[in-house]
Amino acid sequence: MGVRKREMADRIKEERKQVAFAKLNNCPTSPRKMRLVADLVRGEKIERALHILRFNPKEASRRLEKLLLSAIANWQAKNEDASIEDAELIVKEIRVDGGSMLKRLRPAPQGRAHRIRKRSNHVTIVVAAKNNTQS
Repeated sequence: MGVRKREMADRIKEERKQVAFAKLNNCPTSPRKMRLVADLVRGEKIERALHILRFNPKEASRRLEKLLLSAIANWQAKNEDASIEDAELIVKEIRVDGGSMLKRLRPAPQGRAHRIRKRSNHVTIVVAAKNNTQS
């Protein structure tokens, strides 16, 4: 029983070594605008994803480009002996979740007030080697 557990733990450890992630919390962009850009790079190879983000005019693409570079650096730190070109990294998963909201009041006609919600989001990018995408 103990041998099987150890083999399973070793396999999980090996799979985790092939995957790296980076998180961006409380980014002051609405989640909807960020998802528009995130959908462009989901599932792409990292070279192509970086090109897409570099030449996209939206502000969210600058933040995602920086986050993707951070995820790549995290993968390199985990796999010092492997090279990025041989691993063929892809954007395995990219999640955009809603963050905290700043609530403000704007004056409206006849003494009323309208609420303004300044939204933020949390982004998580998971980068994996291409041969490890089946899991």
